[in-house]
Parts: sequence; C-alpha cells; structure tokens
Amino acid sequence: MSTSLSSIPSVSVTPYEYQEESKTHKQTFSNTLALKNLQQHIPQIKTFRDITISVFIFLLIIIIFFTKVLNINSTYLPNLTGIEDTVQFFDLANYDGSPNGWQYDERVLFCVPLRDAAAHLPMFFDHMKKLTYPHELIDLAFLVSDSKDDTMGELLRHLDDVQKTPQKFGQIEIFEKDFGQAIGQGFSDRHGFAAQGPRRKLMARARNWLWSVALKPHHSYVYWRDADVETVPPTILEDLMHHDKDVIVPNVWRPLPDWLGSQQPYDLNSWQESDGGLQLADTLDEDACIVEGYVEYQTWRPHLAYLRDPYGDPEVEMELDGVGGVSILTKARVFRSGSHFPAFSFEKHAETEAFGKLSKKMGFSVVGLPHYVIWHIYEPSQDDLKHMEWMALEEVRQKEEIKVKNKYDKIWDKAYLDVQEDWLKERNKFLKNTDMSKHRKIQVDWSGVDDWKIDKDSKIEKKLADFNP
Repeated sequence: MSTSLSSIPSVSVTPYEYQEESKTHKQTFSNTLALKNLQQHIPQIKTFRDITISVFIFLLIIIIFFTKVLNINSTYLPNLTGIEDTVQFFDLANYDGSPNGWQYDERVLFCVPLRDAAAHLPMFFDHMKKLTYPHELIDLAFLVSDSKDDTMGELLRHLDDVQKTPQKFGQIEIFEKDFGQAIGQGFSDRHGFAAQGPRRKLMARARNWLWSVALKPHHSYVYWRDADVETVPPTILEDLMHHDKDVIVPNVWRPLPDWLGSQQPYDLNSWQESDGGLQLADTLDEDACIVEGYVEYQTWRPHLAYLRDPYGDPEVEMELDGVGGVSILTKARVFRSGSHFPAFSFEKHAETEAFGKLSKKMGFSVVGLPHYVIWHIYEPSQDDLKHMEWMALEEVRQKEEIKVKNKYDKIWDKAYLDVQEDWLKERNKFLKNTDMSKHRKIQVDWSGVDDWKIDKDSKIEKKLADFNP
C-alpha cells in the first residue's frame, strides 16, 4: 500500500518559535550537566559544626608542623606556682639534639676520663680555650681515677685559670673514683695484647660512672675526648654535630719520627663488621674480647683509619659497627634510651667497640668520617725506646769518632810530613854504587837443567819398579 506525500497533513512552525524552544532545551541541558559536574567535584555542603571541626584540625596540624620544623619549645608547662624554687620541669622532647644545636642553645656534656694525665692537661686546655662552640653551652665533667701523679691539682689550677676569663665554660663537675687499674700508663703496658680485655672492661666501668652521674636532662649531646690529643680543629663540635647522626667519630692518626715513617693510623677500634670477624667470634669463649691490630685476632675488617685519603672530602661518611674512644660525639638520647659502654663481653667486644655495636643494634645511626682527621700524641713503645737509646748512643759514638779522627789528622799533618821526594834522592845516593848492571853483564849457564830433570824422573821410575816386581 502506497501513500502519497499529498495525503500527509502539514504542520506549520514559525522559525521564531523553533529557535526559542531550541534555546530553552539547550540551556536546561547545560545547567543539568554543570550541576552534575559540581556534585562530582565539590563535596556536599557541611553543617556549621563540621566546618568548625575541620578548621580546628587544620590549625592544629599547622601548629604541630611549625613546632617540629622550627624547634619551638613545647607549649605545655605545668603549674609550679609556689614550688618553682624546688621543682624543675624538663620536656625531654626539646633535648633530642639538632644538627645546628649552637643556634638553639643546646648544651653539650664534655666528658673527660683522666688517669696520670698531669703532663697532658696544658695541651688539653689550650685546645679547650680555642673551641668555637659557645663555651657557656659546654658543661665539663672530669673523672680522675687511679692516678699517681698530680692530675687533680693540675686540673684544679687549669680550671681556675680558664674560669677567670670571658671564655669560661658552663657547669663543671669533677668526680674522683679508683677502679683498681693496675696496668701501667706506658704505651707498651696499655697496648699489650694480654692487657686489652681486663683494661677495656675497667675503662667501660669508668665511662659509665662518669656519664651516669654527669648527664642532666638539659643536655642534648655528650662528647667524649681523651686528654692526650695533640691536634684537633677548634670547630670539632660543630663539624661532627651538623651530620645529625646519633653516634659519630672522626679518624684518628698519630705522628711518628722520620725513622718510623712520619705518621701512622692510631685508632683501629672504628670498623665495619666482616665475615672473618663473625667467624672468629664464634670460635672464642663467652667472656673473650676481640681487639683490633693484633696478630692474635685476624678479623679482616674495613678500618676507618686505613680508608683515609689526605685529599678526600671530610664530609664523607662511613657506617660503622665498632667505634674508638678518642673522640665520640653522641646524642644524649642514646644514653637515655639505655645504650652504654658494656663492661662485659658483648658480642665478643667491650667498652667503646661494644658501645657502637649495642647502639647500632638499638636502631641508632653509627658513622665515622674517614677523611676528617685529628692527631693523637706520639707515645713510644718499648721497642721504640730501645731503638732510640741505640740511636742516641750511636750518635755519641759517631761524634767521638769524628773528634778522634780530626785529632789524628792534625797530628799526622804535623808529625808525618811527605818526605817521598827526599827519600828518592837519598836512595839514589845510597844505591848508586851497588847497581853493577850498567858496568858488566852477568850471564848464567842454564844448560843441563833439563838433563837433571830427566835423571830425577828415571830414578823415581826405577824405585817404583823395585817396589812392584
């Protein structure tokens, strides 16, 4: 069935009406899409209470952030009205130690164990006066033990002198306690292999006594230094502190006489653990202590001292397990957290080496600076002293030999004149009448010599024939 076009009813629509309707539908559709997009990207309007809570949480986050970044002291302070003269309040979160502690008035506890150190104290206090860290922020703690010289008297005299100057230090405490240390202070005594275990355990006890009685809540750092350090930068505290490590040590070398090589690594107690060291530890008794630098204990560990490059970057860090005790900067929270100097065999180590291992096991960072060097004094061993004695005697002998030689040379010049020419003249005079070769020829008749030899040989042959018929 077909339908013609003429049979379809026509609808008349004016152009104006069509355009207005189209615009209306487009606007409605556009508003609907915009509303949907707004609902998808903008959260629904909250109540006034929700807005207030959100603003409060946001402000609280901002305050915590700036408190942490700017190291602002805790806003909490207890009410100590009426008891402020007898009660002190410390928020230990404010004494964690920052990399630029001198800018925030962070105090350093400077610990110095002393034993028969009277001869070294003038050099030690000369270094102390040159420290660039604010002296009023450095509290000194000395432990004098088992001394036979005038260490205490010399210490008091130097402290009295330095505290009268504008560069005086903060709080100073001196503790005196003997630990029964019977090992001598000579180089060979202190560094002999047999003495290492008992000596280091006693030294650990002494260090623990010192920091446990001297550490105060307001200390952010603890710095250990031996009194017999010969050369050290005045900026040592800042140089170590800005690395922001929990435990950090410099490299320690010592000068030597020219005939011994001029210089040498000194502190071998700063090292990384090795498979050889672990294997050696498994073979030792429970109470044994491994010490570095002795043929009895071959550990094959990387030592901080041997990795020094005189032209290397002093900022380079090396992770360590054991640390030496000549110079250690430690954040106070390391000790507050329970780390210490084991006075027993901890993983086959004691004292500072065990302190490094223990601190690392507790999660603290332990590093050394291989190219940042301080210099220990030169202490001659018994072999060095014997060799120096021989050198002194040899020098005296050579001087005497030169003196005797000069004396004999002088005598020879005077008593033994060169008379060779005079003797030749006299000789010619004496022998001029004895040499007759110029006047007559002497002839010797050598005939028959060969016949004599033939006769002699024949006689010998005849005797041999008679003897052997």
